Amino acid sequence: MPDVKHSISMDTPPDHVYPLISSGSGFSSWWAADFTDHESKRMVKLGFFDRATIFRLKLVRATVPFEAEWRCETGGEWQGTKLLFLLQETGGRTLLRFSHAGWQQETDYFVSCNTTWGELMYRLKATAEGRPRGPLFSVTGFTN
Repeated sequence: MPDVKHSISMDTPPDHVYPLISSGSGFSSWWAADFTDHESKRMVKLGFFDRATIFRLKLVRATVPFEAEWRCETGGEWQGTKLLFLLQETGGRTLLRFSHAGWQQETDYFVSCNTTWGELMYRLKATAEGRPRGPLFSVTGFTN
C-alpha cells in the first residue's frame, strides 16, 4: 500500500502546532474552511467544493503535544486511510513528520493528493509560525 509522506521543520514549539492538527478549528486555519467539529465523538467533518466531498475524520490516537492520528471514514479513495502527524521538538523548534497512509493503490488521485499535501504542509507551517495564509480550501473551492 502506498503512503504519502512529508517532513517539515517549523520555528515554533510543538504546543503551538498541536492545536492545528488535532481539531476541526485547527484544520480550518490552514486546510479547509468548511468544518464541523464533533468533539464529544472525537470526530471532524471537512467539506470541499460546496460539500460535494465530505471527509469524516475520527481522532483515534492523541498524545498532547506530540502526536495526532486520524482515521478517514469517508471520501472515496480516502476511506480507511489514516493521517498521522508526529511532532518532535529540538531546541524550541518542531519537526513535523506527516503521513497519509494506507492507500489501496497509487492512482492519479493519490499523486494529486501528494502534491496538495505538500502545499498544505507549508500553510500549516506558516500558521504555526504566526504568518497565517488561511485555508487552502474555501467552502466553494481553492483559495488564492
